[in-house]
Amino acid sequence: MRPNFNVRVLRDQKARTGVLNNEIARRAYLYVARNQSLPAQVRYQAQLQLNTFDKYTRPTTVKNRCTETGRGRGIMSEFGLCRYQFRLKAKAGELPGVKKASW
Repeated sequence: MRPNFNVRVLRDQKARTGVLNNEIARRAYLYVARNQSLPAQVRYQAQLQLNTFDKYTRPTTVKNRCTETGRGRGIMSEFGLCRYQFRLKAKAGELPGVKKASW
């Protein structure tokens, strides 16, 4: 059995916390940088401030990944698992409220 942590999952968690911690400041700087009614110097300073943020503060770096394997495709968002891990855990009865449909 693979360990519960994966480098991709850890990177995604780092990105999520970075976005959460810096979301308000980033949005404020973006608003100022894109506001055409403000002077060019103010917009330029806001753009410079945006460029100083870390890579993991951008919302586009956040990707849903399976918490067990780190797989980035076929994610059941309610459970945070890929479809294969979801199936395995559902069969084992480890997911509350989920059971196999009977014929």
